[in-house]
Formats: sequence, C-alpha cells, structure tokens
Amino acid sequence: MLARRGLSGALVASRGSQQQPMTAVSQRARRAVPSWPQQPGPAPRRRLQRRGLAAAAAAAGDDRAQRVGRGARQPAPPRSVGAAQAAAAADAPFAAVAKGTPEPLGPSRQGSAINFALYSGGATAVSLVLHDAEAGADTELPMNKTGDVWHVALEGLPGSGVLYGFRVKGEGGWETGYRWDAKRVLLDPRAPLVAGRERWCQRDALESFALDKGSQWWGTFDFDSQPFDWGSEYEQPGHALKDLVIYEMSVRCFTAAESSGVAPERRGTYLGVVDKIPHLVSLGVNAVELLPVFEYDELELQRWKNPREHMVNVWGYSHMSFFSPMTRFGCGEGPVAAARDFKTMVKELHAAGIEVILDVVYNHTAELDDKHPYTISFRGIDSLTYYQVDPAQFVQLINYSGCGHTVNANHPVVKQLIIDSLVHWVEEYHVEAWYGGGGAHSKGNVLSAPPLIRDIAKHPVLSKKHLIAEPWDLGAYQVGSFPNWDVWAEWNGKYRDDIRRFIKGDAGMKGGFATRIAGSADLYNNHGRKPYHGINFVVAHDGFSLYDLVAYNHKHNGTNGEGNNDGSNDNFSWNCGAEGDSGAGEGVVALRFRQMRNFLLALMASQGVPMIVMGDEIAQTHYGNNNWYGHDNGISHMHWDTADQPERAALLRFASELIRFRRACPLLRRSEFLRPQDITWHEHDWANAESRFLAWTLHDTDGKGCGDLYFAFNAHPFEVRAALPQPPAGQKWSRVVDTSLPPPKDFTPGGNAGVDPEYGVSPFGAIMLMSKPA
Repeated sequence: MLARRGLSGALVASRGSQQQPMTAVSQRARRAVPSWPQQPGPAPRRRLQRRGLAAAAAAAGDDRAQRVGRGARQPAPPRSVGAAQAAAAADAPFAAVAKGTPEPLGPSRQGSAINFALYSGGATAVSLVLHDAEAGADTELPMNKTGDVWHVALEGLPGSGVLYGFRVKGEGGWETGYRWDAKRVLLDPRAPLVAGRERWCQRDALESFALDKGSQWWGTFDFDSQPFDWGSEYEQPGHALKDLVIYEMSVRCFTAAESSGVAPERRGTYLGVVDKIPHLVSLGVNAVELLPVFEYDELELQRWKNPREHMVNVWGYSHMSFFSPMTRFGCGEGPVAAARDFKTMVKELHAAGIEVILDVVYNHTAELDDKHPYTISFRGIDSLTYYQVDPAQFVQLINYSGCGHTVNANHPVVKQLIIDSLVHWVEEYHVEAWYGGGGAHSKGNVLSAPPLIRDIAKHPVLSKKHLIAEPWDLGAYQVGSFPNWDVWAEWNGKYRDDIRRFIKGDAGMKGGFATRIAGSADLYNNHGRKPYHGINFVVAHDGFSLYDLVAYNHKHNGTNGEGNNDGSNDNFSWNCGAEGDSGAGEGVVALRFRQMRNFLLALMASQGVPMIVMGDEIAQTHYGNNNWYGHDNGISHMHWDTADQPERAALLRFASELIRFRRACPLLRRSEFLRPQDITWHEHDWANAESRFLAWTLHDTDGKGCGDLYFAFNAHPFEVRAALPQPPAGQKWSRVVDTSLPPPKDFTPGGNAGVDPEYGVSPFGAIMLMSKPA
C-alpha cells in the first residue's frame, strides 16, 4: 500500500468538509462491479473494460458522468448534476459517487471507495477523467472544491487497473502567467504509477497524442496486490557515506547491448541489472547511482521538427512523474509489473551489499518551455504554483536549468510534493540515497538557506539517508557553498578539473592536486562538514568517459545534430598523441591505459567519496561524444564485448584490486580532515609552477590502518628519481602499485618487497608503496 503525506493545514482552507455518504445504487449496478478483476498478488496492468456508460446515464436523464470518444477534438464540458443516476448504470466502473476529501492528495483507498484529490489554486473547474483504453473513450466526473484542493470519491472502483487523469479549466491567457489547456487530460502529479507508452520507443502513442489532444500518459494505482516480498532475512546494507565507492550507471545502457549476455527480454531493464550484479560485486563497488528512473518520455525530442529529432533520451532528465518508476525499464506489461521489477532489483542489489542511489531531477520537468510546450501535468494544472515566474515579466516562466521551466520548489505545495516523493521512494522502494538539484533559487536569487533543502535535511526519515547535491546549474555554481546542515554532500566539480589538469601535465597545478587529494579542505572544512561531504569524480555521465578523456583533445558531438555546438568545451583532456583511435599506435595506446590507471589511483587515494562511471573499468568509449544523452546505440551502450581484450581486461583487474584496497584501508577513508601528523608532503617548492611531480606519505598514526602509504605522481614526460622517506621503525617499503608496469605487476595486492631507497617514477607514472614489517 502506498504511504502518503497530506498537506499541512495552511494548504487547505476548510477542514469542515467530511466524507459524504455514498449514493445507493441498484443491485444490477453492483453486480457489474465484480467483472473488474481484483485478484490478489502481483499482476500486470489491466485495462479498463466498460460498455455503454454514457447511454445509461443519458437514459436516466443525468450527465454527471460524461463519456467522450477518442475522436472528439474539443469535448463538451461536463455538466454539474446529481450522482445517483450516473452511478446506477449496469456497466459502470464504480457503484456510487461522493464528494470525497481533500486529503491526502493523489489517489487513496478510503474504506470501499477510491478518493482522488488534486491541488490547483487557480482552476475554475476540474474533472476526473477515467480512461477506457480498449473502447477509446473517457468518462468525466466534475470534482468538488475545498480550499484549493479538488476532490471526488468513487465507491466500488477497482483498486487496480484504473487509468485516470484530470481536465483542468481556468480563466485568463498566458498574460496571467497560467498555461491552461482544457483540451488536454493531465497526469496527476501524485500518481503512484504511470501508464502510457508500454514499449521502449513506441511511436504510435507519440502520434496519437499529437492527433487527438487527449492524453498519452495516465495515472494508475495498485491497492490490490499483496505487499512485495522483501524476504524474512532482508536487510539494507547500511554503509556509512565515507565508505562508499559509487558506480554511476544507466539502467537502459548498462545491458541494452546484445554483448551483455542478458536475455533479449531483459536487456535495458531493471532485471537486466540483476543479471549483471556479479560484475558489480567483482568490481568491488558498494553503491550504484542510477541515472533517472522516474517515468519520463524517451521520445521527447521527436515531438517537433528539429535537428535532434533522430535522438532517443537515454539519460532521462525529463521527469513527468516524481512517484512512478520508469515503466519501460520493466520486463512485464505495464507499470505494476515494472514497479515489482524495480523492487526486485533493489532487493538483489542489497543482498549483494550494494546500496541504491537515485539521480533525481526536481528542478525541471518533461513539460519543457513556452517555445516547445508539452502540457501533460503541472503546466496545465497550476503553472503559477509549480513553476517559477520571472518577477520582471510575470508572464515568462523561468529556465535556470537549461532544460525547461524551473520548478518552484520552495512553494509550500511543491516543496511538500517533493518531500513526499522522496519519502515514497524510501518507504515503497527502499532506496538509500539521492543525487540531484533543485530548490536553490527563488525569483532569480540564489538562496543561502533554501526551504526545501533545509526541510529535507531536517526530515526525520530523509535526514538519515545519503543526500548528494549537484551544486550548479545555469543560475549558480555553489561547489563548496551548497547549504549542508551536516547532511548534504555534493559533487565536487573542482576535484574533477584539478585532477585532470595535473595528471595530463598542465603547469601550476601541483597545489590544486594536493588540495583535492587531501579532501578539499578549502571547500568543506567549515560548518561541521567532513571530507566525505565531497563526492570525488574524474568523469561523470555528462562528459567524456575515462577512455575518451585520454583519447580526445576535442569533443566529437556531430551525431547530436547541433553542429558540434552542444556539450562542454572545457574538458581538460589529452589524447596522448593521436585524436581518437585512428592513427593511435602501440605507444599512444599504452600511454592512454597508463593515464587511466593514474586517474583511478588518484581517485581511490583521495579523501572523500569516490565515484566512477559505468564502463570506466573496461575503457568504455563514446567515440569522443561528451553529451551522449540522445543515443540509444553503440555510442551509449556498455561495450561488454570489449571486456576480454587484454588491455581492457587488465584495466578491469587493476580497478577491482584498487577498489578493494581502498575499502580495506581506513587511511583512505578518514572521517576527519588530515592533521599535520597524519600526512607528510615531500615537497619544498610549492611555488614552482613548472614542477609536475608530487609525493606524500599518509601515516598510520593510530595503528589501525594498513601501514604507512607513500604516493608519488609524475606528470612530467621524463623519469623522476624519488628519494624515499624512511619507513616506520622495523618496517620496509613494499610496492603495491606502479602504473607504468605491465599487468599484473601494475598492482600487487600483498606488496612487492625489495624497494630501493631511490625509486624511478616513470614518465606519466604513479606509484603507491606500503610499509610492512621487515
């Protein structure tokens, strides 16, 4: 059963309205209800089956329930009449109509009735629309109003298989800031599940939306199925944030390729992820960060003529629902089966000790902007509530994200919607953490204490989860200054840039490299923050892959259809001597794999929380495309067929060993920032901008680590002879990592003894030594 949070008292003007008694109906009508199956246990979505409701209602002289055919381009408005005759139809999908209650918002089961409640402060009339998918007809019921909430209850309506939406009317055109569109049937912002396009990239549904101005997306619910069986011994992993090693991945792209070895019906799905859990376990990661899995429209770029209409959105940063899992990532038919598949994925990941982080987007939606409007929900329900409006031009909805209208996340109604969404994913789907943005702006200003961010941090449930922010968008760059409240971590974009620049050999980057390795104290050593409040990464989904970072000097986004003008130009990449794979000789390829090992070593040696990206462990390429969001093909899909190539298999082994070493060594996962006695920097001339060599020793001061660790990184094109410091008394140095050595010598898990007092660190090489008893 769905757990919901109601609105606070300030949002409902009147509390005096109580649930009204249901109108009596004929025995004939009641006998019709069981024809709607209500089977216990999980089941695929069932379509509505209704026949002759409008005719029966008209014969009784009552239009309370009005039936509208799919071909009607401008349906007549429902007329307000009584409920008894409409409900008496022999084939009605419900037995009676009542006023309903304004809380909770969304659909809820109240006794033997299903209650529907929708917030819309500016609407003048709202109808509940029940959709008959097979007959291609809709049944409309006028809703009642209490304060700014519209509501109605239906006795005897099935607890699952119902498709519904809302038709919302209001006064005033765009000059008022509203975006009313009574032609559209709108998706409930709180629909627990979404039905619409059943198959990935199903174009016929897209075309029907454009033709009939009705709805392609319908809310639905499942109050009938038995609760999901999480198992009697089920436990969530419960890892501390400082102990995480995060693997960012796309559900679709992870197993979409035939080379994944996943059965065809499970490729690109939640259950496809389940099939590849052994790979994640072998790699050693203990958290996956899933690119958006809320319901979204993968064909959003194909709704109008544009240079990108050949593209398919595989990233998913266009939510149309904050509560429903992406239906087309499921293997079964419809949203109920997809929700069950999602829970199965989470359960199996947890059983393997892997936490689940969701990449969520609450700062914009799939409704885009006024240039290419896609009115499917918030926009047509109450645009002045759900979106921010330019204070200087009241009619203009603001776009801070660069992806569409900015959600008005600090409005009390919207803020509660977002918090309820997060709680829903905790209680219903058992996720541990979120990464995303939203709520940092209000009327063009960056807020120092955004109400939404604060309320999430103080929430009794959410504050106990891992909360990760993306502290930048078109309106602000807040790395190191994002509000924290001792809870919020953030993606450390400065880590990415400084690590890239030092390792590729840029001058003057030694100090920045040292600061990032040590945990970015310049950013996070304030207001009670810890090193683990910085999420360290060298690459992320939106940019070059790790291989492309060392194989391309320039982006190659021509296949995106925008003349190579999209995507970042500030990549701080180096191709090691040849652009792409064409003309890359053995020396260039060897250097590229050495540089990838350097990046991985730096990442796992840094204080803070490391994150790698799907495919980095096998040198995944996007062929130089650093903005591959719209490709559902070899550009985006994981290249499992390359994993057996010697260089890539060796990189996978290196990454796995390195991750395991980090997870076993407390020195690399400190809870506090480094003290002077914890680290020795073997550097006497920090001002020398031409120096591209840095070495340091982490000291096992508490005797609880893995011995002292010595690191040296050489970004010069020549060898540097490093005089090693004395190891602790009674110990000697053993070589664990030398990125310039051929595998498997590049990583020796137990350490290789016999290290000379002076070590030659190879050009563009890095080493890690460990002190061990002599």
